[in-house]
Amino acid sequence: MMKATRGSLLGIEHLEAGEILKILTLARRMNPQKPQTLLRGKKVLLLFYEASTRTRSSFEIAAKSLGAMTTLVLSSGSSIEKGESLLDTGYTLRGVGADVIVMRHPHAGAPHLMAQHLDIPVINAGDGMHEHPSQALLDAYTILRRKKTFKGLQIAIVGDIYHSRVARSNIHLLSKFGAKITLAGPPELLPETAATLAPGLHIVRTAEEAVRGADVVMVLRVQKERLAGMKISLQDYIARYQITLQRLKLAKKDALLMHPGPIIRGLELTWEVADCPQSMIVEEVRNGVIVRMAILARALGKAK
Repeated sequence: MMKATRGSLLGIEHLEAGEILKILTLARRMNPQKPQTLLRGKKVLLLFYEASTRTRSSFEIAAKSLGAMTTLVLSSGSSIEKGESLLDTGYTLRGVGADVIVMRHPHAGAPHLMAQHLDIPVINAGDGMHEHPSQALLDAYTILRRKKTFKGLQIAIVGDIYHSRVARSNIHLLSKFGAKITLAGPPELLPETAATLAPGLHIVRTAEEAVRGADVVMVLRVQKERLAGMKISLQDYIARYQITLQRLKLAKKDALLMHPGPIIRGLELTWEVADCPQSMIVEEVRNGVIVRMAILARALGKAK
């Protein structure tokens, strides 16, 4: 078994702060409106075992903006559907000429396994309930475009923390730079063990406590089916945790409102909040292309 290939991006937890800053700095030089030839002749393989809109399309646009060719492989309609193993799929894609694999998988650790056996970089586009590193990087980039530093920022993360790979990656990233993070959600979606994800995490049980005085309010997607059978009903969740304009006013006047998408208006946040001046939701999507351009350039040794 080999070590993960240099240039792979498998998670934020074990990524050094200096390397994170390099990616964010590189992203500032990227512009999808001005196509480049940095990755001309390179083949970027998009391997998605789960549905995706933002991540998949932005990686594809990012690759093409750098001059690379892209190929999309979905679990349906491919040999994966016939029972082909993860590693055999990886060997096949490497064999047809992939230079980098961008991979989303429902099981935690799947990209790590592939990266250990292939001699090309693997980029984790989300693995189960584990991590979503490119989302955390684009969120960080978005915050730094509006705030000068992470250090001392009050970050509120509200919603389904337990199932969220976005929350995990953001917690790992922001805590490395001295941000103060408060998590809010019902006990079933935010167990006390979440406090062990990073030093200094603070858990509260009301949205008001989390949002009060926050510089950044991150709202997470909540799947209705996950509330079925829990002590908290859908109506109770909306009453206690939905981010409304009234609750957002408890944050600082220049607080940023963020959400990784897809947003469910009327559940996690109101229509007014989604479209308010403080909302960074569309900007996050735009920045996703820029940051993923930087991730691909780094993966293929073009980060200088």
